[in-house]
Amino acid sequence: MSPKKRNHQVGTAASSAWGWARQAAARVKPVATSAGAAARRGVHRTRAKVAPQVERTGQVLEDSVAPKVSAVLSSAARRLEPAKPRLSRWRKLAGVSALTAAASAVAAFVRSRRKADGTTSAAEADSDEAAPPADRRDGQAKTSTDADADVNRQVHTS
Repeated sequence: MSPKKRNHQVGTAASSAWGWARQAAARVKPVATSAGAAARRGVHRTRAKVAPQVERTGQVLEDSVAPKVSAVLSSAARRLEPAKPRLSRWRKLAGVSALTAAASAVAAFVRSRRKADGTTSAAEADSDEAAPPADRRDGQAKTSTDADADVNRQVHTS
């Protein structure tokens, strides 16, 4: 067979196949359209029926399985976490000792302030009697109600 004849036969066969495919597509198109619409309706109905079941299953899992899973995860986390180092007892002892020392220092300071206040007032009273003020020099007599002794142990009354 010549190449020209062969090309003609192939072209004729292809065009007849193409025509036959168009006819088949024309017959199948309405069926496919209705099948697609039916599938969409079926999917919609199925989703409407399954949604409440999935919701109930979720609630059951949440109420029964979730606590168990949560407990398992919590125990696993406790096992994974490294142990916390214990504080040495000497640190506590040192802290308590430092607080005690500070408290005793404060108490000693307060006592010394009170003692100093009491001693100062008694010392001031004694110093008034022991040392004559500047206006009493030059032999002026003291004005007091009790007897006073001067340098030679002589008692003067006012």
